[in-house]
Amino acid sequence: MTTDTPARLLQLLSLLQTPREWPGGELAERLGVSRRTVRRDIDRLRELGYPVEASKGADGGYRLVAGKAMPPLVLDDEEAVAIAVGLRAGAGHAVEGVEEASVRALAKLEQVLPSRLRHRVTTLQAATTALASGDGASIAPETLTVMASAIAGRERLRFAYRSGDGTPSRRLAEPYRLVSTGRRWYLVAYDLEREDWRTFRVDRVTEPFATGARFTPRELPTGSAAEYLRQSVYRRQETFEFEATFAAPADFVAARIPRWVGAPEPLDEHSCRLRGVASDSVEWLAVRLALVDCEFTVHRPADLVASVRDLGARLSRAAG
Repeated sequence: MTTDTPARLLQLLSLLQTPREWPGGELAERLGVSRRTVRRDIDRLRELGYPVEASKGADGGYRLVAGKAMPPLVLDDEEAVAIAVGLRAGAGHAVEGVEEASVRALAKLEQVLPSRLRHRVTTLQAATTALASGDGASIAPETLTVMASAIAGRERLRFAYRSGDGTPSRRLAEPYRLVSTGRRWYLVAYDLEREDWRTFRVDRVTEPFATGARFTPRELPTGSAAEYLRQSVYRRQETFEFEATFAAPADFVAARIPRWVGAPEPLDEHSCRLRGVASDSVEWLAVRLALVDCEFTVHRPADLVASVRDLGARLSRAAG
C-alpha cells in the first residue's frame, strides 16, 4: 500500500499514461487504496491539468486523454532511455523543421537523467550510428545539449573552435540560438572578445561548457537567428541566383525541399516557380531539385541548367 500521497499520485499517473482504460477497482488494487481514494486522486490530477476521462458504469473506468496543453510525463527507466536515444538521432537527422526542438527536448531530458541511465544512453548511441553534419563531420550530441542548455539558461559559453583554415582558438560567447540548415548545425552567438556577433559551425566546436555567468540577451542585427545565419554565410561564400518551375502544386514542392532553398510560388493549381539564392555548388542543387519527384525545368543560371543536363545523362547511362 502506498501511503505517501505524492508518490501514489505519480504511480497513478504512470498507470494512466499507458494507452488503455483502467477500471476503478483495478487501480485501487494496484495502489492498495480504496476506490474513494482513487476518485480523490483522480480529482487532484485534474486540478494539476491532467485530462483524465471517466466512463460510466458499475466499475467506472478511467483513462488519460489529449488535452489543450502538454502535461509532464512520468517515464520508467526503459522509456527514458528509448526517448533519449531517439532524440539524439533526431537532433541530426530529424524531419525538416523539428531539429532544434529535438535538441531542446534532449537537453531537458538529459538534465534529469540519473547517471546510470545517462551511461546507458551513451553506450547505446555509441553502438549505433554517430550523428553527422551534411559533409560527414561528426557532432557529439553532448555538444548540442550543452549549447541548448546554455541558451535556455542564458549562461555564457566557453568552447574551443577550429576555423575553416584549421586555425584553433578559444571563445567566450553569449549563445543566442542553434540553427539547423538541414546539412549542418550553427551556433549564433555574441563573441565577447571580438565584441561582435558571430556564427560558429557546431562540428568545429569542442570542449563546450556553460560558465554559470548569466547575461541579458542582446538584440540581433537582423530579425531572426536564421536570417542572420543566411546573411553571414552568404557574406563568406560566392552565391548565385536560380529559378526553376515544377509541374506540381506549391505545397507539394515545399514539403520536399529544405526551407532555406526557397519558398515555391504558385503559378496555378498544378505548377509553381522556385526562385532563390544558393551558396552550395550547382551540382548539389541539381540533385536537390531532382529529388522533388516531379517534372521540373531549370531556367537559370546556365551552369545549373548544364549540371541538370549532365546529371540526367549520367543517370540514363547508369540505367543501361
